Amino acid sequence: MATASSNRGAVVLGLLCACLWTAAFAGVSTPNPTITVKQGATADLRCTYTSDFTKSRVEWKFVNNQLETFFVYYDGTLTASYVNRATSVPQGIILNQITSKDAGEYSCEVTSVDSNGQTLYGEAKIQLLVIVAPSQPMAHVPNTVRTGSAVELRCVETQGYPPPTFTWYQNKAPMPPNPQNATYTIDPNTGVLKFRAVAASDSGDYYCKAANSEGEQVSAIVRMNVQDVNVGGIVAAVVIVLLILALIGFGLWYAYSRGYLDKKGNKKVIYSQPSETRSDKNFQQTSSFLV
Repeated sequence: MATASSNRGAVVLGLLCACLWTAAFAGVSTPNPTITVKQGATADLRCTYTSDFTKSRVEWKFVNNQLETFFVYYDGTLTASYVNRATSVPQGIILNQITSKDAGEYSCEVTSVDSNGQTLYGEAKIQLLVIVAPSQPMAHVPNTVRTGSAVELRCVETQGYPPPTFTWYQNKAPMPPNPQNATYTIDPNTGVLKFRAVAASDSGDYYCKAANSEGEQVSAIVRMNVQDVNVGGIVAAVVIVLLILALIGFGLWYAYSRGYLDKKGNKKVIYSQPSETRSDKNFQQTSSFLV
């Protein structure tokens, strides 16, 4: 009994030591977990692993900012999408002509089997940031608003890195982000311009600018009109009422012309003359009928 217990203890201890050995020596790492490069430059992605990885299988994967996964290096060769613009080097990948689409997370996955048949696995991740000038932003501005209403204008740009800051312009003049006694507020980080209650003086041509360390772009100009009365709504209501009245009139005319409605004066009473002359005293109605 003591011998069996000792054997089981030795087996458990051996398995524990093997796990600890694998965790301690199956090391995969990268000297640069975050790499920042400008668009058009070269990115050197390095992945190092310990000597216990013999006859290792190395794979490189890429997950973009839309969470789509692609193989960069698989089965000992570069994939078709990278063969013409990447170079495989010992323990690394060099990407050339970087674009904003290359921004995302790269993972180096290494597998091997040691002399004891134990499978070794390690992984290192690298975050690639690509510095890009902003693209042309989109200014979301309502064309017509009513006096006194709350209005929100938005400036949207999604390509620039670092994330751009935003400036709003009214009639070609820059709008201060938070002026004193102003009826609006601007968040330069999100590009949102909010009016608490618009006035006639807020009518004008609006556009926005997105800028970062690499450049700046401006949006198209959009006109916003502040009106006291919703003229368009009133005109539309009048037109609808007139159409309804016209339909009712047409319906009545059609029903009348088809005889669905009784015509006035279409009832007649016809009396026949008596065959003999009678005195008023002896007069009797011989026949009558209603047409």
